[in-house]
Amino acid sequence: MHTILVVDDDPTVAEVVTAYLERAGFLVDRAADGPEALRLAAAHEPALVVLDLMLPGMDGLDVCRRLRERGPVPVIMLTARGDEDDRILGLEIGADDYVTKPFSPRELVLRVESVLRRRLGEPPQGAEGVLRLAGLTLDRSARSAAKNGRPLTLTLREFDLLAHLMRHPGVAIGREQLMHDVWGWEFGDLSTVTVHVRRLRGKIEDDPASPRLIRTVWGVGYRFDVPDDTVGNAGQGAGPLEAGSS
Repeated sequence: MHTILVVDDDPTVAEVVTAYLERAGFLVDRAADGPEALRLAAAHEPALVVLDLMLPGMDGLDVCRRLRERGPVPVIMLTARGDEDDRILGLEIGADDYVTKPFSPRELVLRVESVLRRRLGEPPQGAEGVLRLAGLTLDRSARSAAKNGRPLTLTLREFDLLAHLMRHPGVAIGREQLMHDVWGWEFGDLSTVTVHVRRLRGKIEDDPASPRLIRTVWGVGYRFDVPDDTVGNAGQGAGPLEAGSS
């Protein structure tokens, strides 16, 4: 049974979220502020953290940043509908998902279950479980990634996004399709995809300002390319390149 850490200073919200998560079969720890959340996370190692951005004292962004320094625990942020800048910043420092207030507790439970399925799902079978392209190696069974033999620290969504792109080299994939395939959302804020692509480029590109692997296809979305001077899997080559990034 997985433990979810719920961090919210509003006791009504915390109680409702806790009740729905427990009804779905989860154990729940609760914290009303950042220091208590970090203490509980260190003591009990939750499977996932539901984190309100607006906390007294230490805000949710700082809590998320400190959680990320400790390890790859998934984080779902609770944000006010108008806090787009904070939401994007939260995604940039490593949050895996977000839900805007007011929200349906059932929707939040579905988001929690979706994130955990991706983190704890059945390992892929056969050779397809390991992807090797352009100096990158992703072992989907071990959830590990490396570039030229050096380990990469990727969040849950970053790993899944990179795996999806690497499984379709040379194919331009729209942001809406990526949101459906990687996040499992039928609709949502497409800036979520943009932020994760930007974070991925910062970790896998030699020069994130001039990306050679994750290329922008203007008016469409993104494409994973294998540069001519890299060695990939047999039969997987690079498509034509477009300049630019976003």
